[in-house]
Amino acid sequence: MENEGINDIAFAAGRWPLDPERKTIVFIHGAGGSNLMWHHQVEALSDRVNTVAPDLPGHGESGGQAMESVRDYAKIIMGFIRDLGVKRPVICGISMGGAIVLQLLIDEPEFFGGGVVVNSGARLKVEPAIFDMIDNDFSGFVNGMYTIGISSKTDPSAIRPLVERMEDCPPAVAKGDFAACSTFDVMDRLDSIRTPVLVIASADDRMTPVKYGQYMAEQIPGARMVTLEDAGHLAPLEKPEQFNQALRDFVG
Repeated sequence: MENEGINDIAFAAGRWPLDPERKTIVFIHGAGGSNLMWHHQVEALSDRVNTVAPDLPGHGESGGQAMESVRDYAKIIMGFIRDLGVKRPVICGISMGGAIVLQLLIDEPEFFGGGVVVNSGARLKVEPAIFDMIDNDFSGFVNGMYTIGISSKTDPSAIRPLVERMEDCPPAVAKGDFAACSTFDVMDRLDSIRTPVLVIASADDRMTPVKYGQYMAEQIPGARMVTLEDAGHLAPLEKPEQFNQALRDFVG
């Protein structure tokens, strides 16, 4: 895996430079996160496709300012992909990243070869308690990922690098991300998506339950759905082999 940067956006890539003869998957992390979410995917899938996982602005190793809405993040990712120079990439996002994927597929229907929406929803209303905890006990909030973020069957060490990086995220950035999620709502626009879509849900996800994925799969024309057993909200780190196989089946 190689760490690179374009303008203010830092990213991990399975190979660099990208192979113009291969398909490209661009991975988008969730609120308060970083591209460490996609560590297993960037490496394991690079034998078949180009893999690129950026840090959103103001997150991880990227510079710039965090955005205040999902649509603003989508515009940033659109610019980043244009700078990469890849054609019809598959865009894959988890949680807030999944919302960014939906926004891109709605706003730029001809640009993408496919979309993967992971443990996300067409509406992501955030409970007030989340904002209170970010304000009053940010460390406790982040470390709560070891319980609420994963399945009870997952070894917590699987997500430790991501959680440690999340602790470095400024609380104001995390709070802004959750505010962006809370105002996101494209429930009445899902039927306009014509790009091939894979919805991935996790059976033990307490943050975005399986019913969120089922609704998207029913409303997006032609969408497929995969439910990962014994996985929670952070499924790419919890069940990387099963997750990667679902991506291979979709892209291949």
